[in-house]
Amino acid sequence: MIRGKRILLIISGGIAAYKALDLIRRLRERGVLVRCIMTRSATEFVTPLAVGALAGERAYVDLFSLSDESEIGHIRLAREADLVVVAPATANLLARMATGLADDLASTVLLATDRPILVAPAMNVQMWLHPATRANVATLAARGVSMVGPNEGPMAEAETGPGRMAEPLEIVAAIEAKLGCGPLEGRTALVTSGPTHEPIDPVRYIANRSSGKQGHAIAAALARLGARTVLVTGPTAEPVPPGVTAVPVETARDMLAACQAALPVDIVVCAAAVADWRVGDRAEQKLKKGGEGPPQLTLVENPDILATLSAPSPHRPALVVGFAAETEKVLEHAAAKRARKGCDWILANDVSPGTGTFGGDTNTVHLVTAEGSETWPTMSKRDVGDRLARRIADHFGSAQ
Repeated sequence: MIRGKRILLIISGGIAAYKALDLIRRLRERGVLVRCIMTRSATEFVTPLAVGALAGERAYVDLFSLSDESEIGHIRLAREADLVVVAPATANLLARMATGLADDLASTVLLATDRPILVAPAMNVQMWLHPATRANVATLAARGVSMVGPNEGPMAEAETGPGRMAEPLEIVAAIEAKLGCGPLEGRTALVTSGPTHEPIDPVRYIANRSSGKQGHAIAAALARLGARTVLVTGPTAEPVPPGVTAVPVETARDMLAACQAALPVDIVVCAAAVADWRVGDRAEQKLKKGGEGPPQLTLVENPDILATLSAPSPHRPALVVGFAAETEKVLEHAAAKRARKGCDWILANDVSPGTGTFGGDTNTVHLVTAEGSETWPTMSKRDVGDRLARRIADHFGSAQ
């Protein structure tokens, strides 16, 4: 629980500043003490009166205010908080943070604080993708500044892409995780992600089109909610999410061994696209053309990771979630797979050619449980991860 925690919220000047009002309300609902600083440009979007009314105390704007300095002081503002949150964090403020500028109250407090910092970026898509912003974000990350978002979607200026500020409840979840108060705090999670590579010879292998984006997004979401998360990942270009322990593997047998080594855990999400078959007699040297036709490859079945982790045992996780990547009869095949594998939930999705699921940034999934199924709208893979993590948190909350 974050009741009684003290948050210093810094609101900078962007159209997303209106979301800060809802964020204050959500935090106050949870018993959080919120103190606010606004940049001058932020006051062009929301008023200090509105911010102060929701927070329950005046919003601070000016660095050179004698009354403020005598009553509270920018150093005390910087130190009298459990966490400093910047939402929205504009490109300008991120640049000032990265270069150590202290030319107004917000930047001075950010430079003077010794508290952890969480930023929620919000800006135009091209500003977010600009090399200068990417370099500033990398600099801040290297200094230990945490980040939530930005999300993808339509912008105020009729453009679409990454740059939307995370929604208030997403920021609340990130605050809970940062303060060690997330709804999954004390829980352990294991996520599999990406493809597996099954060698034919030292050069060639059997694989699939999985990018690992969905599995990595789920691991990141579980970690944001406070779960101690291990990500067992096949070969992928996706970066390891913050706060997640990654175990890289190549083959299905490697993946199963890594999963078993991570037990016991409370939660397992098998999002990896594991090869069903491997070459039983893989060549020790590169196979050559010999004019005698293609070599005969004998395939043998790989271990079933989902079924193995779902089987009754002293170490069976309390919740096992599988994925069903289908090209037809998605719900019918997913329900049959859940029963056959013995897992608790199945997330089913259509990976037919043309859906763009493999390698893409969006997903359309159906959650299949013992109680029935529910269809989620098409959303980004990050949002699917967040929704699943929240569903898992609610499951454990209701089980207590």
